[in-house]
Amino acid sequence: MGQILDREIAGPTSNNQNQIIKFSDITQLPPELAFQILKNLNATDLCLAACVWQTLANDEILWLGLCKSNWAYASIYSRARGEGISFRKIFLQLDEGTLRFNAGQGLQYFIENRLLDDSCEELTKFIHNTRKLRAGEKRRLLQTRRDILERLIELQSYENQFLPNALRQFFAKLDAPEDRNEYLSFLIENFSKRFHECNKDLGLSTETIYVLCFSLILLSIDLTSPHVKNKMSKREFIRNTRRAIINGALNDELAGHLYDNVYLIGHVARSTASAH
Repeated sequence: MGQILDREIAGPTSNNQNQIIKFSDITQLPPELAFQILKNLNATDLCLAACVWQTLANDEILWLGLCKSNWAYASIYSRARGEGISFRKIFLQLDEGTLRFNAGQGLQYFIENRLLDDSCEELTKFIHNTRKLRAGEKRRLLQTRRDILERLIELQSYENQFLPNALRQFFAKLDAPEDRNEYLSFLIENFSKRFHECNKDLGLSTETIYVLCFSLILLSIDLTSPHVKNKMSKREFIRNTRRAIINGALNDELAGHLYDNVYLIGHVARSTASAH
């Protein structure tokens, strides 16, 4: 970049010489056009572009956009300009913090470098809006920070969703443990509360939703496991689920739809570890 670009056009001209078209030096492009080009670059390419468009490639708006496209929320965003911190520096620090988190070092780097305020609400917003965090490491963090986990579940919306689909969305956000343990029970308990809050008109109690969630997980394992030869039938699922629900309303039609959903779409709580 920054040099005259020559392109040789195939085919002779009137004097049997190849025609050369010279493009203008790209540093001479209008700033508005150059800015639109730079908006499409990733961080590595933007750093390379700074060799040519130093002023434009270091533009704060470009680096803020890159930050928010990778980490939609961070506490530092609101005070960066006031403290004179460049968003290019913030991007590099957020990237370093993400690498450390995914290597098992938790959120300490983010907090020590003031990228995140050390409060439940701020840490929850960061986790909720960031896709670059490795699922297994996020699960390990949330197992020890139940306050963040509870707030994270409160931020989810399951309005007008069918229960198995809502469970898939839930476990896509919060990686399911490989074994049935206390952590899984905690997840399902809080999911059931949130699903009930979002769908009160369904007439299902929190306790009924809790039982249905475990029934769907067990059904998922039964139908997808190659080790289970005799798969559960729809009739068996309906009968077993009705027996498990005490003082809860569950009609056969709803139970049948639940079975069909898992049968056709698949597991409702597949963990990233078991998926590989």
